[in-house]
Amino acid sequence: MNRIKLNIKRISEKFDDIPLPHYATEGSSGMDIRAAIDKDIILEAGKVDLIPTNLMVEIPEGFEIQVRPRSGLAAKHGIGLLNSPGTIDSDYRGEVKIILFNFSKEDFVIKRGDRIAQLVLAKTYKAELNEKKDLSSSSRGEGGFGHTGKE
Repeated sequence: MNRIKLNIKRISEKFDDIPLPHYATEGSSGMDIRAAIDKDIILEAGKVDLIPTNLMVEIPEGFEIQVRPRSGLAAKHGIGLLNSPGTIDSDYRGEVKIILFNFSKEDFVIKRGDRIAQLVLAKTYKAELNEKKDLSSSSRGEGGFGHTGKE
């Protein structure tokens, strides 16, 4: 299996007890990342909050980290990410923070060290745009937003 080395830094030693992001299983594509908070955060129903992780990451050029919701939080509690997937660019060196949203009708409590999202390392490509007067046609054409119907 190919592995890409990521340099990671804890911002404060007071959260050293919180594990670094890690893969739960050998087949996992996302690393669980945890809340680095001193006291519980109540994420009210229908509200958004920015949750700190106490981590900074040095991502190699040509890669990004995608921040994705955890399926268990979504299915059991209605907790997701507002911008999903979020993108951490290779030149960003600030703290990784997770934009959690409570889609449910009940408040949700986030505790120190809770797994709040997952990080997926992904290869990126740069597009070279070529402006044209006409584009090639396709069988779908301009149909979109449910155009292909139900299968």
